This record gives sequence, structure tokens and C-alpha cells, in this order.
Amino acid sequence: MKEELSDITKQTELPEIDYIVIGVNCEKTLERCIRSILSGSYPEQKIHIIYSDGGSTDRSIAIAHSFSQVNVIKLNPEYPTPGLGRNAGWKAGRSTYVQFLDSDTILDQEWMIAAVNALKNPAVGAVRGYRRELHPERSFFNWIGDMEWNTTPGECDSFGGDVLIRRAALEETDGYDEELVGGEDPELSWRISQNGWKILMLDALMTSHDLAMLKTSQYLKRSFRSGYGFAAVQSRVAGTGSNFWKADLRRIMLKGGGFFIFLVAGIFLLILQQNYLGIACSVLSIIAGSTMLLSPRLFKIEKFMRENNLNKTEAKKYAWHCAFVVIPQLFGIIRFFIGRLFNKPLKNKRSTLKTGLSTPGS
Repeated sequence: MKEELSDITKQTELPEIDYIVIGVNCEKTLERCIRSILSGSYPEQKIHIIYSDGGSTDRSIAIAHSFSQVNVIKLNPEYPTPGLGRNAGWKAGRSTYVQFLDSDTILDQEWMIAAVNALKNPAVGAVRGYRRELHPERSFFNWIGDMEWNTTPGECDSFGGDVLIRRAALEETDGYDEELVGGEDPELSWRISQNGWKILMLDALMTSHDLAMLKTSQYLKRSFRSGYGFAAVQSRVAGTGSNFWKADLRRIMLKGGGFFIFLVAGIFLLILQQNYLGIACSVLSIIAGSTMLLSPRLFKIEKFMRENNLNKTEAKKYAWHCAFVVIPQLFGIIRFFIGRLFNKPLKNKRSTLKTGLSTPGS
């Protein structure tokens, strides 16, 4: 009896949480996401679920309406963005803490208790945990995602789409940038940090996720958008003198740009001077460009093994990714600057947005 009373007391001390789930055409994953919230260890009477739909044409809205605990916000933007959905969700709520989730995630049952305890520190504005891929074995791209979602536990400089944020931090910053089609989470992270809040990475599972990236075309598109996001976010913070994402942007431009410059130079040398000297200079130019591009593959295997806890085979696979991902990222950066020059930023099309599964029915 005493234990039951103690449990009741603990529950009454827990704060109420707004869970903001966003999605577009997510009928394959939305129900699973909502059920993971309701089946967690957090008291149901403390839970307020808001599903913010970005203009779905499938059964997503009907699925959300099938849960009496879910409040549905129907957005119908011509060009949906994650920021639009998340802002509409948290501004419709009232709880002190706001947990953001993408509709293709599964919330860990024990996450919320650990995250709320971390926010007892009044200096902490946001808390994140591990996001793990459900099927890293299904593709090289899923495996890369499983590696790169996470960072070392402790204080960190940014979070992703799944995060618990103090409402006060959202109100101070006015939430997400509604124009960004990539990088909106790190950009908000930067503004929250600028306001003096700490961001913590806990040594705890937060969500499971299915990237469902089984095709090279999906990987190239995602990498292109990440490059666009690097440029878009850095352009927003550059005026403050901040170095946030500056090194990442420079790395992509030096490695990817350098590769293409040396490659083109090598081709022109061969065309202009078709003799032994021209051939030698052309080969040297191409080798220099390839060395710039492949430097992780050539020189950083042991570093990847040590820092990412990988065996040699895994480190080599990761190095190939680090080498070649800068090419689509570079084109994403170029797309940003061209778009800014002609006032035509990259925009999402609702018809192309949807979530899937690596394994049908999983």
C-alpha cells in the first residue's frame, strides 16, 4: 500500500508533456508512433498528443483521429516544412515541456522519465537521447544513419527532430524557422544556445526509427538536402560571427570543389597539350583531386575505428561514405547560393513527401 501511494505521489509530481508529432503521408508509420507514446511509462493523464499534419492525401489524418487522446491540426501549405508543423503543434499546446517526434519514430517507453529528470536543472533548455535505426542491416544507407544520428553523451551543441524542449526556450526563440527545408533543428539549437540554455545528450535510448533508405537515389537526395541545409543555416548565423557549421561548410567546399577543379583542370590539360608533358600534368591533377576527395578513405581508417567503435571493415565502409557524400552535398550548397541569387529557395512538394518501411509490415 505504501509503495502504491509513493507511486501516486511521484506521478502527481511529474509535469505535463505536449507530444508534437509531425508528418505528411505517413499512414505506414503514424499509428505505431502514437501507440509508442501511449504505451510508455509516463502517466497517460500527463500526456497531451498533438498530430500536426502537413497536408497528407493518404489515411494519416484518419489514423490520428482514431485515437481519442490525439488532437489533430490540419495544415495545408503549398510547400510544407518541418518547422511549420512543429511550430503549429507546440503553439497549440500549453505544457511546460514539449517532446517533438517525427511520425516515423517509436518513442522508448522509459525515455520521458529520464528526460524530465534532466530538465530539473533550470539551465537545461533541451534534452536529446539516442535515435537508433530499426533495420541498419537492410542497407548501407540505414547503417550510416544509425551511426550519424548520435553523439557522445553530455553537453552538446545541437539536436535533431526528436527532442524534449522547455517551452520557455521555444517562446524566447519563437521556435523553428519555417522556411528551412533542411537544418531547421540545428538552427533552432543554435538560437537556444545563444540564449544561454544548455543542450544535453543523455546516455539513454530516446527513439527507434526506420530511415527506410534502400536506394542510392534516396541517399543522394538526402545528402543534397544536407548540403543545402549547411549553407542555409550558416548563412543565417554568419552575421553574428558564429562558427556554427562553418567548418562543415568549408570542408565540403574544399573537398568537393577541389576534386572537380582538379578533375576539370586535368581534362583541359590533356585537351590543350596532347604530349607526354600534358598527359603527366593531367594525371597529376586528377590524382591530386582524387586524393582530396578520398582522404578519409586513405588516411583516417584507424581514427574512425577508435572514435566510432568500429572494426576495420566497418571503418572502411564509413570512410567511403565520408569521401563521396561531399559530392551531392556540394551540389546542395551550389543550389542554395543559386536560389538566393535568383530568390528561388528550395521548397518541398507535398506529393514527394511520405514515410515508408525498410521491411513491409514491420
